[in-house]
Amino acid sequence: MPKPFTPYILMHRDIPVAELTLDAVSGAILSIGAVWESAHVPVGIPVRKQTVDRGALNEWWRGRAIPASRSGIRDALAELHVPNTQLLAEKCLGLSLSDQYWICPAGSGLSWEQINFFENPFSGDVGDILFGKGSGGRNINLMSPDNTSDGWLKKKWMILGGKRCLLKGGSGATCQEPYNEVLASRICERLGIPHVVYTLMTDPDLEKMDAFPYSMCEDFITPDTELISAWYIMQTEKKPNHVSVYRHYLNCCEKLGVPGVREVVDRMIVLDYLIVNEDRHQNNFGIIRRADTLEYVGAAPIYDSGTSLWFDWPTAMIYAGTKAICKPFKSSHEEQIKLVTDFTWLDFSALAGIDEELKGIVKGSMFVDEARCNALCKALKGRVRMLEKMVLSARHTIFFENMQSDVIRDTAYRGKR
Repeated sequence: MPKPFTPYILMHRDIPVAELTLDAVSGAILSIGAVWESAHVPVGIPVRKQTVDRGALNEWWRGRAIPASRSGIRDALAELHVPNTQLLAEKCLGLSLSDQYWICPAGSGLSWEQINFFENPFSGDVGDILFGKGSGGRNINLMSPDNTSDGWLKKKWMILGGKRCLLKGGSGATCQEPYNEVLASRICERLGIPHVVYTLMTDPDLEKMDAFPYSMCEDFITPDTELISAWYIMQTEKKPNHVSVYRHYLNCCEKLGVPGVREVVDRMIVLDYLIVNEDRHQNNFGIIRRADTLEYVGAAPIYDSGTSLWFDWPTAMIYAGTKAICKPFKSSHEEQIKLVTDFTWLDFSALAGIDEELKGIVKGSMFVDEARCNALCKALKGRVRMLEKMVLSARHTIFFENMQSDVIRDTAYRGKR
């Protein structure tokens, strides 16, 4: 009779962190044994008296698996003969291309050097199945970073020219997210915002698989670094009720000694205002640290901006002043942009012709027709004008406030004389 659990060691690169047992049916963490390196427990997971919070670690482990909302995941699991996504993550030992954590089967003697996906080849079978390509009855190799990719859009990892690249699709009738990713990275380039470069690709396997658009980007995490989401950064400290989410995030980063975070977050807010990003949640921005020294390098570059530019709105409802959903700090972009107090870096002249650049990105698209393209370009141009007007108004207010303060000080000085 098979064991109801499987013993593992949670590893951080080649550092044994803690003993684990996983449920053989659900893939959940059943128990946590000895903890050897509490400093290497994933960020934001409470450790008290050498005891790891099992509920929090389970939540972290579930977060490594493909979400149940992923497009086509049910059919893919049936094809892979795996009952759930947590067990699929276990099949690749929890390895990803976002950090250096993994689970080592107890007594196996496996090393990070042997199995990590940054330096070793990996299977494309799972990615192909997630993209709707059947197995054809062949044996499927489940050692793939696709088992631990997050998000609800169709995506897969590939090795192109020796580089780890992520291919990501779109949704709905317009499949607009890939175009949006490219535009967001072009805006960042114009404004000097640290970002991940996205390009458009319509032939993911170089075999004319389909004509759908995909965005492509290189992995910005290296064999020595790892991404820690804002969500887990904010779990390192309890948030007081009177402190905003924005301030709490900055406070947590400051306490951890992460440099330059506010500048990058404020630029992210500006970008999201311009592109009307509806899904900048706390798991698609964050911090980079070195895995060996645990030193925080700084804020991660801007990435994952596809759910923007009215991506799922009817064409007739696309206009600059739309009241779209906003995350992560406020529920409206009009309120969130007020968190930014310094716009001196923002050069509006650099955005001249950005609407024409968008037109060039979607040119020839089978999914974004001319009417939608024109509406998007007009609305994007309008967003730039709205932000420019707001910034100019704020600058004038500051100027007159400073001038008034000077008059008050001068009057007080003359009175003393």
